[in-house]
Amino acid sequence: MFDNELLDRLSRVHPSVPVFLFLPAIVVLVVLAASRTGVLGLIGLFVAGYFFWTLAEYWIHRVIFHFEPEDGFGARLHWIIHGVHHDHPNDPMRLVMPPSVSLPLSALFCVGFWAVLGSNWYAFGAGFLAGYLIYDEIHYFLHHHKPKSRAGKRLRELHMRHHFQDDTTGYGISAPYWDSVFRTFPSKARRERQ
Repeated sequence: MFDNELLDRLSRVHPSVPVFLFLPAIVVLVVLAASRTGVLGLIGLFVAGYFFWTLAEYWIHRVIFHFEPEDGFGARLHWIIHGVHHDHPNDPMRLVMPPSVSLPLSALFCVGFWAVLGSNWYAFGAGFLAGYLIYDEIHYFLHHHKPKSRAGKRLRELHMRHHFQDDTTGYGISAPYWDSVFRTFPSKARRERQ
């Protein structure tokens, strides 16, 4: 992908890396939240953070990952960020976000949560990061395994439609309900649902 071997290596990530990076952070945030928030508050803020992640996942995928400049630096940057995944959807080392991107982005979101929520950001941030981790692992699973559950099969079907039939629909990987809300649900899948 890169002419520079170091950059190429840094762009390849084993799917277990997000677990090792984000699970400890989620646990720490939950512990910090538990000392500041009651149980119901912690659960409510955690769930709200998770749902905020699902909305962010949809819009990041739709607006940023699928913004495709025609040429120049913008086109190259798009290809590096997401285009390579669509060109090589079965590359197992390019299915989760590299830490060089996920760590600064998650830190930026957490600073935003702190600015808006004050100390309540711990539980909200934990839910958001848990949503991200779930998304990353689901994304890897959908590409490299055959789900057995009805829900898993449906998520895989919708995501493969995004890759191989119409990449202008199906932006919600772990939360396809946002595609229904924002009218980007794959049309064939929409007809089958009715």
